[in-house]
Amino acid sequence: MLATKEHYSIGELCDEFDVTARALRFYEDEALIHPERRGTQRLYSDRDRARLAWILRGKRVGLSLSDIKELLDLYDIGDGRRTQRLKTVERCQEQVDKLKRQRVDIDATITELEGFISLVQSLDQEK
Repeated sequence: MLATKEHYSIGELCDEFDVTARALRFYEDEALIHPERRGTQRLYSDRDRARLAWILRGKRVGLSLSDIKELLDLYDIGDGRRTQRLKTVERCQEQVDKLKRQRVDIDATITELEGFISLVQSLDQEK
């Protein structure tokens, strides 16, 4: 069984997740994580560490910070995280659908550009 630490420094989380201290302070300002303050020192809990992992995963897949905050806030509503899981699936499916639409548009643009390149090259070869 892995032992978890009680607190993490800003440097430890920056190193572990390859983020800047500025990013962590931004997530704190956005009320996504809530470090304990001891003077000017911020101490992050295991909960903050888990929330940071969720934040970064959500950003990687294109969710907005407001979506991520909504999903994180559903963790504590007392239904065994069922609502959080349902909303997460819903938001992720919306993102998948959006990306699929973008893929169709990108494929069409690539086809059009390739046709244009061929046209320009053929005009150049005629001379």
